[in-house]
Amino acid sequence: MSGDGDMASVMGFSGFGKKARTFDLDAIFEQTRRTAIERSQHILGNDSSSDSDSDSELIGPSVPPQLTAQEDDDDELVGPPLPPGYTGSTAEDDDEEEDVQDEDDDNPVKKIPDTHEITLQHGTKTVSALGLDPSGARLVTGGYDYDVRFWDFAGMDQALQAFRSLQPCECHQIKSLQYSITGDVILVVSGNAQAKVLDRDGFNVMECVKGDQYIVDMANTKGHTAMLNGGCWHPKIKEEFMTCSNDGTVRTWDLNSEKKHKSVFKPRSLQGKKVTPTCCTYSRDGKLIAAGCQDGTIQIWDRNLSVHTKFHCRQAHAPGSDTSCLTFSYDGMTLASRGGDDTLKTWDIRSFKKPLNVATQLTTYFPMTDCCFSPDDKLLVTGTSVKKDEGNGKLVFFDRASFQRVYEIEVTNASVVRCLWHPKLNQIMVGTGNGLAKVYYDPVRSHRGAKLCVVKSKRKEKQAETLTQDYIITRKFFCAQERGSVQGFHGPIS
Repeated sequence: MSGDGDMASVMGFSGFGKKARTFDLDAIFEQTRRTAIERSQHILGNDSSSDSDSDSELIGPSVPPQLTAQEDDDDELVGPPLPPGYTGSTAEDDDEEEDVQDEDDDNPVKKIPDTHEITLQHGTKTVSALGLDPSGARLVTGGYDYDVRFWDFAGMDQALQAFRSLQPCECHQIKSLQYSITGDVILVVSGNAQAKVLDRDGFNVMECVKGDQYIVDMANTKGHTAMLNGGCWHPKIKEEFMTCSNDGTVRTWDLNSEKKHKSVFKPRSLQGKKVTPTCCTYSRDGKLIAAGCQDGTIQIWDRNLSVHTKFHCRQAHAPGSDTSCLTFSYDGMTLASRGGDDTLKTWDIRSFKKPLNVATQLTTYFPMTDCCFSPDDKLLVTGTSVKKDEGNGKLVFFDRASFQRVYEIEVTNASVVRCLWHPKLNQIMVGTGNGLAKVYYDPVRSHRGAKLCVVKSKRKEKQAETLTQDYIITRKFFCAQERGSVQGFHGPIS
């Protein structure tokens, strides 16, 4: 049987089911269209008979004359007419509001996240180091009390307690703390000659070797021989970091080679004598190394050429003052320096003879008072120092272009030592001279960070259960009593 017809004849029926009906959709649409046109013409009557040739496609009732007149007046008006006496916002008002909002967005001061704050109690002595991992999940603080404390924003509640505290460098003050670009290790720079690297939980990963202090040429020693002043990670290479020391050298290190430094940079004065670098930093692309020195100079090397400086400013700050911080802007065009001579300066390293801008009367009493750029690169922030009971330490904001002092935050009745503006969280961390670490944030403009812990209520303290001592009397006790060998005994025997 070759086909359906043969099978149907054999089985005794005419076909498999009913045949599907077919529809001519074009004919149905045309008929519906004609019916709609006829109905419209019948409803309009004689009023629309003169316009039937031009408006033969019209469907529905005619437009009232008052709306027609209004359309002539307001051709661009969309929507129903406004009720009489309405004085609310119109499209023009909305445009004005958008213009005002655009102006707020252009104003960098409006973006400063300072509407809310939380206070982390590190201790009672100066918080001299702050570090925040790239994701913004963990904060690490270090101080003059030798302690390093770890804070987890996602794990904290409103009690704001650190989850770990340790003293990685024994009896040495903490100078600098920084997470690597991957956030898995932390560089710890203290008052001794050996920098340490810890993992995220505070366990030791590496300790730099100490150099031979009896060798004259510091390039021939394997490590630093005097107290460290600062250090930082390479912004692109996750295994490389840099330290500077009172031995007059800036050294780079490899995380996988702790027995010897990677390269040595030796700052020199105008007379060719050794000078002490007080701070150091990488450029944003990691190709340049900059150091601020005690003779007031700022010296910059090519990272791959350690002999001669590439840029050199002889009179950047007052000689004999400790330049406490160097930082590059996010676009890499501007270098900011915080001097021990109570100034803040910006430089274009391509024309390094004179500063672009100078701000004065910014008191500092600490060798690690730092400065930082805002995430949008439009503001420059630094802290000021005060003596005890002589006012409040401030966080001062400068416009990068005009260098006008555009905003201030009174932090506490002690010096503001450290400041850090995290670009991903849009939150500002501040370390103070009275043992506090403050976090400033905006519930709208900021993300995660401090916002995670302020919404969690404090955990209830678990009541300690009093354990009663059970007295177990064994057969040996009765045997001893019978022999009379436990006279005067008043305690348990097991």
